Amino acid sequence: MTTTTTTKPSFQTLTSPFKHNPPQLPLKLSRKPSKILCSQSPDHNSQQSPPKFVSLVSIIRSIPDWADGIKERRMKQRRPLYKHHDWVRHRSSVRHLRHLLSSFNSRVILSLVPPVIAFTSVAAVVASYNTAVVWHLLPEVFPVLRASSLPYQLTAPALALLLVFRTEASYSRFEEGRKAWGRVVSGTNDFARQVMVSVETDCLVKTALLQYIMAFPVALKCHLVNESDIGRELQDLLEDDDLAILLSSNHHPRCIIQFISQSMKLLELEETKRTVLESKVTCLHEGIGVCEQIVGIPIPLSYTRLTSRFLVLWHLTLPIILWDDCNWIVVPATFVSAASLFCIEEVGVLIEEPFQMLSLDELCIRVCENVQEAMKREKEIRETLIMKKEAASRGPSLNGHLTSGDEQKSRANSSSSSSR
Repeated sequence: MTTTTTTKPSFQTLTSPFKHNPPQLPLKLSRKPSKILCSQSPDHNSQQSPPKFVSLVSIIRSIPDWADGIKERRMKQRRPLYKHHDWVRHRSSVRHLRHLLSSFNSRVILSLVPPVIAFTSVAAVVASYNTAVVWHLLPEVFPVLRASSLPYQLTAPALALLLVFRTEASYSRFEEGRKAWGRVVSGTNDFARQVMVSVETDCLVKTALLQYIMAFPVALKCHLVNESDIGRELQDLLEDDDLAILLSSNHHPRCIIQFISQSMKLLELEETKRTVLESKVTCLHEGIGVCEQIVGIPIPLSYTRLTSRFLVLWHLTLPIILWDDCNWIVVPATFVSAASLFCIEEVGVLIEEPFQMLSLDELCIRVCENVQEAMKREKEIRETLIMKKEAASRGPSLNGHLTSGDEQKSRANSSSSSSR
């Protein structure tokens, strides 16, 4: 009998914040399956694996799973910020043709494949049944499925208002999320500017504080967007020991704020400047609260369920209502109605979670570029302003800019000669 021993890594290796070693966790997890494989033979494993059966439920679920997979993959795609050429293309007169040709690549349309196919199939079954009854292919006890269109005429405005209100409520959440993230971006830029202006000494702490400020939008984005790799996105902004502490925390944006607060304590600042910087930290806290409320609290579920049930019942009975007027045209009519109304409802569901639809990656990159550019230009701008301040006592130039003493003497001599 063979015994296997597992060597535990030291406590310092797992908890030390000064050395970040991500591969330790997968290595530790991979030892347990290897121990199990040593005690079992391949024949035993093949006998224990259950056979795979293709059931009717799995066949029916294959199309919705395929549509959901495409939709979720498209939701994770990176969305760029619009530039001038994007707006020109956006308002182009050929946009309608471009949108029509790209219909089969739209995640909204592909996600509607299951319900549209289902209701179109129901319409085809109803049309086939009524045709069989009319042609006396079935016994006379089977009636023709028909009904008055008056109930649909009365409930159509209610369905339209319900879809409009549902989409409007979702767009209001999208707008609120966009504004909240805009406040986070502007607050981060203003915070970095205040640090550059207020802190004149402690260059190391100042640089670290600016790095934490640049890391905050990235941490908040990874906190809001599912399946984000915060370690990979922050490895160029933070040091290894800081990143190790951040990854061990449960709430990454608040951990970044703790880094910012502790860094501000190490700075020797006046009380007024410290108060201004503390107010910027408060703005970051408010941004976290607003974004978490948007993600955690959806539109009331009863409202969403009512819209879905109304649409389903509407399209299940639509072929019966339209049979007398349309006959077999109920099949394409149901297809068009389901594709149109469910598309409106699907758009409302997609924009209900706004942070998946916003260009958060590009906004974070822009914040980092703006702060880094300001850090590079800070010394150059300060030296230029000091030179202008020294030349201020010599008088302004004719166009309002400060000039040197030699230029002023030459202009004085020229003015005196012209007066003579």
